[in-house]
Amino acid sequence: MQKAQRIIRAYRRRRLILCIALALLALIVTLGIRYLSDRKQYQHETTRYAAHAVETLEELLVPLDAARTALLPLIGMPCQQVHRQLREMAASLQTVRTIALVSDGTLYCSSIFGERNVPVHQLQPHLPAAKPLMRLSRDSSLLKGSPVLILWTPSIDSGQSGVLQSVNIEFIASLLLAPDPPVIEHVLFDVAGAHLEYGRGLTETTHALDGLTQYQQTSSQYPFSVTLLGPSANALALKNIPVQLPLAVLLSLLIGYIAWLATARRMSFSWEINLGIANNEFEVYCQPLVSGKTGECTGVELLLRWNNPRLGPIAPDVFIPLAEQLRMINALTRYVLTKTAAQRHYFPASADFHIGVNIAASHFHDGVIIDDLKRYWYPHCPVQTLFLELTERDALPEVDYRVAHDLRKLGVRLAIDDFGTGQSSLSYLETLSPDVLKMDKRFTAAIGTDAVNSTVTDIIIAMARRLKIELVAEGVETEEQAAYLCRLGVPVLQGYLFAHPMPLSALPQWLEQRRTHPGTPFWRRQHPAPMV
Repeated sequence: MQKAQRIIRAYRRRRLILCIALALLALIVTLGIRYLSDRKQYQHETTRYAAHAVETLEELLVPLDAARTALLPLIGMPCQQVHRQLREMAASLQTVRTIALVSDGTLYCSSIFGERNVPVHQLQPHLPAAKPLMRLSRDSSLLKGSPVLILWTPSIDSGQSGVLQSVNIEFIASLLLAPDPPVIEHVLFDVAGAHLEYGRGLTETTHALDGLTQYQQTSSQYPFSVTLLGPSANALALKNIPVQLPLAVLLSLLIGYIAWLATARRMSFSWEINLGIANNEFEVYCQPLVSGKTGECTGVELLLRWNNPRLGPIAPDVFIPLAEQLRMINALTRYVLTKTAAQRHYFPASADFHIGVNIAASHFHDGVIIDDLKRYWYPHCPVQTLFLELTERDALPEVDYRVAHDLRKLGVRLAIDDFGTGQSSLSYLETLSPDVLKMDKRFTAAIGTDAVNSTVTDIIIAMARRLKIELVAEGVETEEQAAYLCRLGVPVLQGYLFAHPMPLSALPQWLEQRRTHPGTPFWRRQHPAPMV
């Protein structure tokens, strides 16, 4: 039984390890999926923000291109004549602070100040230029020191003349370039090496920010870019894992519980037993019982052997208690009945020959044993007498005694196996009225010793004789034991002295050998009775 418990614990341990492993795997996979999802989301937010900012800035600059095209023909015309048009153009372009005309390097007309006469390089050192320019600079006329975006468009005939547009980029940046923590902490508008950062103004160089990653989106139409600074997507996703941990733990526990339920049969010894039954891994053996008077074989006790191809041979004292504990013993009994009925030709065709089948008390419940006998045994019309041997390790009070009465009507005889051990009670003899008592082998082994069991042996023999119940002595291994039991009148003996358990197919040969070489009857052998 201890070995059986070790096997059960081993199966439970493997099952528990599997469920824990699946739960941990579910936890890791859940957190991993959430990590990848969050990282992808943060990356998408960054790219979406940058793309939207660049696209919006491009849309704001497109009207300025059309305005410059309309303003280029006005270069060289008197300021009094074009000033009104400049003012109207600046008013229509809401993002423009000022529009100015430059002729031969001199800014002579402004939409705000009107007529002027200022060298343009004094206002913007990089102007005039032969090519169109876009620069971040500081306003030196109206709001001195405030950031502006300078757009220079030279005339076709000369790089000294052109249209100068000053864009209120600080206002635009406050609307479009606001950070979006925690994904985006800093936003920079970059033009030709100069940087305009939201909330910090115009800088020529970017300040170092440890632990932040940079993402830059460049315009495809204009010479500017938008730079985003913030924690990496990996860092943000890792930081978010603790928030997801409770849900992930609950999910992993659910997965572990589902695995525990799903493996209830697969990862248990009951699955092994079911598989053994399905694959015919069990083999029915028998051990003969001989008459103490004649030495003839009067019957057999059916035994089950299991050569498990996965675990190796498993002893009956291991898998039988496990089958009882797992409520699989009835299935094994049905297996024995089926296999024995199919091989009944190995037994002598006589009603005096009995076949003993071990049965659990639970098989009596609601008459299940009767239904099974009618289904697996009696359809084969066996002539041998069937003995149902009820072991005392079963809880005998659970036996439905009305079922026992019905079994006797079918011609089935009842026996109490391993009598004297287990949950023994003399009241069972009165209530069950068994036909046979099978004395446990430990009392047989006590013969010839000074053990207390030796005295109990004599008491059991005397009690069976007094109650007129047939007695079978199990575990007879020596001639001394056999002779002693015969002298005390034990009618039937069973043990290794006569035969070891054998396959059913070997029984006919053993019977033939006993018939041709009967030997000296045990009652005629002279063995002194032991002192008890």
